[in-house]
Amino acid sequence: MMRRGIILFWFALVLPLMISAQDHIYSQFYNAPVYLNPALTGQFEGDIRFNALYRNQWTGLASDFSYMSASGDLNLRRLNSGIGIIFNRSSEGTAYLVKNNIAVSYAYIIGGDDFALSFGLQGGITNQKLNWDKLVFGDQIDINTGYIPGSISGAERPSIDSRYYFDSNAGANLVVGKFMMGLAVHHLNRPDESLSGFQAKLPMRISGNLSYKLTLVPDEYDRDGNYLIPSIVAYKQGNVKSFSAGMQYKYAGINAGIWYRNDGNSNGNDAIVFSVIFDIFNRRTNGEKFRLGISHDATTSKINYTNTGGTSEIGVGYEKYFPNSSSGGRANGLRCYDFY
Repeated sequence: MMRRGIILFWFALVLPLMISAQDHIYSQFYNAPVYLNPALTGQFEGDIRFNALYRNQWTGLASDFSYMSASGDLNLRRLNSGIGIIFNRSSEGTAYLVKNNIAVSYAYIIGGDDFALSFGLQGGITNQKLNWDKLVFGDQIDINTGYIPGSISGAERPSIDSRYYFDSNAGANLVVGKFMMGLAVHHLNRPDESLSGFQAKLPMRISGNLSYKLTLVPDEYDRDGNYLIPSIVAYKQGNVKSFSAGMQYKYAGINAGIWYRNDGNSNGNDAIVFSVIFDIFNRRTNGEKFRLGISHDATTSKINYTNTGGTSEIGVGYEKYFPNSSSGGRANGLRCYDFY
């Protein structure tokens, strides 16, 4: 028991340093579309949409690794555009490193009878703050007992513990028939996020997604829809790579999925993800929909599920047409939302 406690302590101390140079990723990427790709702004069947997603990573560790994203966007069909705003927050360690980001997003959409192509831009301000008083250094650790309560480190405190910087992202997405594919690049300007005075540019994050919608029962026989949707999402940031592959079964307002995630590096296996989504429709209000999604990551890497306790996410979404909207019922069936 003591040995496991020391292992968890070291995870809580070291892991924030290991992951601070890379972005968090969501298992329910489909419930954070504006975070995944700016080109998905306004890509839904309605006039207004809200999404929120919360991720509690490695719940078995003593420290806090939590992430959230919340967005709202408008589908401006007459202008072939989408506009939105997104807020992201991450907390890594016991209040060790906190990032808050707010950005505006715009997408231009080119549509036809059998395709929909969109291009998106996103830009905003990020604040990164370090809680120095909660850091633990080597001179506060006893080799046998671990952290020494009440000890004060001799490490020199930095002159600043908070930093603001501008961040920009871009992406493109294409829907052709039953295929959807997208590519996004985040941190195009590679902002300097250093708090030490030495330059530390944030590497660009490149992500790609590909989905196919397989109709199991023709629509003329089943109006509620009966689909199998295999997908793959891949990420690269600096020398860190990751990909998720899996599929969802979608019937009416229920969507169940299973995913395999690989970190793409020496560790190999990362997690098996189980997800379920419930869409609640109110057909009397012309397309109004409320969405609830939950998922759980069962860790399969070397740090294993026993130590981490896995990772859980919960997401909510809401979309609707405005009263007396002229866009209601004019879908061409090629909205990205149909793929999740």
